[in-house]
Amino acid sequence: MEYRLTDFLPTTKKELELRRWDEVDVILFSGDAYVDHPSFGAAVIGRTLEAKGFRVAIVPQPDWHGDFRDFKKLGRPRLFFGIAPGCMDSMVNKYTAARRLRSEDAYSPDGRHDMRPEYPTIVYSKILKQLYPDIPVVLGGIEASLRRLTHYDYWKDELRPCILCDSGADLIIYGMGEKPIAELAQRLSQGERINDLRDIKQTVWLTREADIPDGIGTNDIVLHSHEQCLRDKRAEAENYRHIEEQSNMMHAQRLLQQVGHRYVVVNPPFPPMTTEELDASYDLPYTRLPHPKYKGKRIPAFDMIKFSVNIHRGCFGGCAFCTISAHQGKFISCRSKESILKEVKKVAAMPDFKGYLSDLGAPSANMYGMHGRNLNACEKCRRPSCIHPQVCPNLDTNHTKLLEIYRAVDALPQIKKSFIGSGVRYDLLLHRSKDEASNRAAEEYTRELISHHVSGRLKVAPEHTSDRVLMLMRKPTFQLFKDFKRIFDRINREEGLNQQLIPYFISSHPGCKEEDMAELAVITKQLDFQLEQVQDFTPTPMTIATEMWYTGYDPYTLEPVFSAKTPREKQAQRQFFFWYKPEERRCIEQSLRRIGRPDIIKQLCPTSTHHNEHYRTDRRSEESRQEKRGRNRRHK
Repeated sequence: MEYRLTDFLPTTKKELELRRWDEVDVILFSGDAYVDHPSFGAAVIGRTLEAKGFRVAIVPQPDWHGDFRDFKKLGRPRLFFGIAPGCMDSMVNKYTAARRLRSEDAYSPDGRHDMRPEYPTIVYSKILKQLYPDIPVVLGGIEASLRRLTHYDYWKDELRPCILCDSGADLIIYGMGEKPIAELAQRLSQGERINDLRDIKQTVWLTREADIPDGIGTNDIVLHSHEQCLRDKRAEAENYRHIEEQSNMMHAQRLLQQVGHRYVVVNPPFPPMTTEELDASYDLPYTRLPHPKYKGKRIPAFDMIKFSVNIHRGCFGGCAFCTISAHQGKFISCRSKESILKEVKKVAAMPDFKGYLSDLGAPSANMYGMHGRNLNACEKCRRPSCIHPQVCPNLDTNHTKLLEIYRAVDALPQIKKSFIGSGVRYDLLLHRSKDEASNRAAEEYTRELISHHVSGRLKVAPEHTSDRVLMLMRKPTFQLFKDFKRIFDRINREEGLNQQLIPYFISSHPGCKEEDMAELAVITKQLDFQLEQVQDFTPTPMTIATEMWYTGYDPYTLEPVFSAKTPREKQAQRQFFFWYKPEERRCIEQSLRRIGRPDIIKQLCPTSTHHNEHYRTDRRSEESRQEKRGRNRRHK
């Protein structure tokens, strides 16, 4: 299908003129390139507002240097400026765990890494407030969402207050923002002022104590102040138990935190979107393409999701290092089968589609359709995870609805194969409930997945082998991974397939020590893995693992937790991933002797570097002696 320029949200004055608009209601400033696709936040918010009758424009990746012309080119919006800093946190996007600059920005044309500043939320907001001090600035996206309260900043190595304090913006919309952004725009359009909109759910605002509507009530949770957290790391840890619990409750309480002479107020979130509401969001008139301004340029992130379809939101895994539940919540919102099939047909109609869907997935691929059997119990639940430390007996883990989706998609004549590229929770597949129908569906799903939906390699995330570290990660025991690997290998043999299981692992997670990594190396070697999908733990705002890393305390037990922090400590752990590389073996052997585990040397390196060096030296000496004897014989 050919799209016209006016099929996209306007990005320039010329495009406004093509629509015969003399003004716009909302201007969104995006840190990503503009891709008109439901996986890109700025497009979702823009299309949501457009569907409510508002005129919306997007300024993607504005130049923040010089005269700020990109911030002036569309003039003043009638209602507000919105900041959508990007699908990834800007600092994770720009820097590695070792704080080195990345070579590519996947959300920029041709992967350019100079198209966005550090902390675009703050940079863009300050510029807009300087140019248009009377126009409201509303923050959204993952960068602001995860900085809505006092948080540890790994890249500055300091505790920072709510991002409203640094940016000067008026309001944060946290989480997935369709519902709050629509209410905000409607009420501003009706003449209400931004400073009077204190009751919109899922928003964050700054005010003096005297101006808090109805005052601080008995149902409010008052966190330790920012200043107290600066003085006392234990206070910061205590805060995060409340923050995480309220982010994942059906009926949350309001959170308040004092910062200087003002309070940050976090209103409870909206209930999870219904299937009808989620379908409506995905059914908006996206072109599913990058804006024509990028013609001839590659946007790596778009290449990854171009032929993929997202089937649900939310994740109830509650992994300690993950931000999904802090942003999307733990309750699963599912699209209908009809909506999913409609989008699959749109993908199939793309001119370069060859019949293969790269991913029919979600944050956790196999949570579709899962929820509590007794929803009244869910409404009172405070658990951040429905499956850790064990699967909740109230959770319906039936995979039948997901199997129906897979089979309906594969039955379409345009589809040759649909792959599952998102992560699969194998603990859900191996869980045995009292419901035999659920157990049979899990077995059926496992065979269906391995037999028909793996593109040669199935990625899963055990993350570690130490059960003590896994408990802090909120991941299942490693024995379950071993069980799943046996099933994977068996089904591959039975189906005549030659597929690989690719496990993901993390080093330097809070609670992990060098000895744990050494044992990880031995265990994965015994399983015949040479690891490639590995990463060093990166502390990101608003995760429990980050709070453990910074404060040294488990926020739930307040017990001390060790973390590797210096580059030397982190490298000492990371090296064990690569035990099979000759250049790493000498350092590994030295580390094992230093930590008192020389017994592991024989298991990892049966012929150690030390032994090889002596062998090579002895061999050279023997060759030298033989050569000398030969010369002497020839001389005689």
